[in-house]
Amino acid sequence: MSHTARLTELGITLPDAPMPAANYVPAVRSGDLLFVSGQVSADADGLMVGKLGADATLEQGVAAARTCALSLLAQVRAACDGDLDRLEQVVKLTGFVNSTPDFGDQPKVVNGASDLLVEILGDAGKHSRSAVSAGSLPFGVMVEIEGIFRVK
Repeated sequence: MSHTARLTELGITLPDAPMPAANYVPAVRSGDLLFVSGQVSADADGLMVGKLGADATLEQGVAAARTCALSLLAQVRAACDGDLDRLEQVVKLTGFVNSTPDFGDQPKVVNGASDLLVEILGDAGKHSRSAVSAGSLPFGVMVEIEGIFRVK
């Protein structure tokens, strides 16, 4: 099944690829690898802000990470001229979680993105990963995730 058909089957609509917030490009291709800049947690209502371990729950963090995954896929689709089915493999994710020093569930938060990518892409969504704490993130968002993808 194509990635696009799987999204439809799951009832998921990708957002438009977010525009960069500063002086960088959303993605850079080198050979068959696509390096996608960090995508911050945002949904249809706007930025998803908060600090895990203080004013945001684990469940909110997981939901925030899922929105990052959708934005990553939107960037891949845009970089592949609108054809998400050119995505062959999620290679690596690096997730940053806005959290207090005593919060230790960063991997559980970033699982929101990892689990969604595997649900959508199957084996092509399995990837290596880092999940790290950040004392703060741009605009106060809960999560930011960058990714490396193999594309046709």
